[in-house]
This record gives sequence, C-alpha cells and structure tokens, in this order.
Amino acid sequence: MERTSVDIIIPVYKPDRTLCLLLRKLREQTFVVQKAIIVNTEEALWEAYVGEEEVRETLEGLYFPVEVFHVSKKDFDHGGTRRLAVERSTAPYFICMTQDALPVDEFLVERLLAPLAEPGVAVSYGRQLPRDDCGPVEAYTRSFNYPPKDMRKSKADISTLGIKTFFCSNVCAAYRREVYEALGGFETHTIFNEDMIYAGHAVLAGYTVAYAAGAKILHSHNYTGRQQYRRNFDLAVSQVQHPEVFSGVRSESEGMRMVKDTARHLIKIRKPWLIFSLIWQSGWKYLGYRAGKNYKDMKRKTILKHTMSPNYWKTLWEHEDHKEE
Repeated sequence: MERTSVDIIIPVYKPDRTLCLLLRKLREQTFVVQKAIIVNTEEALWEAYVGEEEVRETLEGLYFPVEVFHVSKKDFDHGGTRRLAVERSTAPYFICMTQDALPVDEFLVERLLAPLAEPGVAVSYGRQLPRDDCGPVEAYTRSFNYPPKDMRKSKADISTLGIKTFFCSNVCAAYRREVYEALGGFETHTIFNEDMIYAGHAVLAGYTVAYAAGAKILHSHNYTGRQQYRRNFDLAVSQVQHPEVFSGVRSESEGMRMVKDTARHLIKIRKPWLIFSLIWQSGWKYLGYRAGKNYKDMKRKTILKHTMSPNYWKTLWEHEDHKEE
C-alpha cells in the first residue's frame, strides 16, 4: 500500500494499564500513525487516569499526538460517539479499536490497511486471538469467527455465508474515508453492532468487506451466562432496527454450526465435560437473541432488565416522548 496517513480512534471507559500497553504498541508499528483520537466517557475518570505516573510517561513517549475529548455516560452511543471521533480525524484512513485490544506485533496497522488498496474494499477487520486467561470454549469461538485465512466478502456471498457476509468488528477495523463518507458513516444512534450495520450497507451498495488474518490482536472476554444474554439481546435489537440490512438474511443457523463445531473440538481435545458449559452459554445467547427479536412487545421496564445498554433506551425514549408532546 502506498504510504499515507492513518488515525487511530479509541473509545474509552474506565481506562486501565491495558490502554497504556495499546498506545505503546501503536508507537512500535511499522506503519506510522498520524494521530490517536480518544473519546472518553466521563471526564473525571480520565483525569484520575492521567494522574498516574505510568500514563504520563506513556503519553509523553509517543511520537504521535493524542487528542482526547469527553462525553457523558448518558450520551455515549456505539455509532454516534465513534462518528464524532471520525469527524475529528483528517486522515484518508482511520482505524477503530477498543481499549482492551492489543496488537500482537508491529505489523498490525500495515496489514490491516493493505486490503484497502484493493478497488472496492470499504472496510478491513483484523483477527482476534484469545488472551491467556481465556477458557477453551471462548478460545474456540475466537478461532471460529477469526480463522487464519484471509477473506473477501461481497453481495454474491450472502446466499452461502448469510449474516456472516456482514461480519466486521470495531475492536480492530480500518476504513477508507471516501467510502465511509459516501455511505453516510456510522449510524448516529445505535444500541450495538454499528460495525456490522456499516459493513452491511457497504456490501449491499456493491463494496467488499475484507478480513485480514495477518492483522492480529489479543482480545477476548469471559462473559457470564447473564452477560451473554444481555449482549445477544442488544445484538438482536440492532438487527430488528435495521431491516434494510438484516431482513431476510439467515443468522441462527450460523450459531448452531458454531455450537456443533465447538462441541466436536472439546471432544477432540479430551475435555468433553466442557460441553455442559457450552450448552449453558449457548442457551443464554439464544434466549437473549430471541428476546431481543421481540423487544417491541415488551414494556419499557422489562427492556431495561434485559439490555446491556440502559442509557441507550433512556435517551431514545426521552427523544420519542418529546416528539409526542
């Protein structure tokens, strides 16, 4: 790829030392970063963070500037907040990351940007590898969703890949600004899934989504069953709210395939007792997904008991109530 400039966008909430590690690893990249844009939720939390000596030394040791702006917790929005950060970027390319994603090596930025040199590629996302504390079930889920082989996904793949055609993750994803602006950018008010919504619009508009397996980061979670339920509830809500992308595209069959493949993997590594954990976790995911698909039939109090994002709903309802007045 011809050398050009790239900005890194990182939403932050309750930052810890992992963010320092991320910034130091960005400093070591072979592809020079123009600027890091940090959008922090709750200014007081950031002020406490930068008061630490390790943080000050990290920020002072970077060759690229770090621009920080703050939003309140009630105003944070997965799509809208990232959109605000993109507006502060001047580079022709930008990379969205999360504060807990760590580059495996110095080639992350270079390899993530490389597919964007191909005509028609709108977004490129990297490979997520499990952390050392990741359990076997979650570790295999990472390998299922992020295999070791590159992939290009277009409209022609919807019939075979289904919803996975739109799969993309802002844990680590690179965007070409001219395409981003042509497509209208991230949704301004999104409960979750802003990356897949954008990728879906791109694919349906004739663009390609690239998976760059060589662009590797460490990123995984050990969610409880209840957390899986809430996360999948919000995921389903995002799909219902965007029928222009997800309507008519098969999705649940992909989840079943992952469960079956994971069970076979657990037997292969001689840990069949973990299949009970797999079934438990998968059950929570499925129930959350089905509930989210039917959120329109729920009362407001009920929705707040199911979601991971209560502030999203409170803001949405406040806006709706004002319109009705």
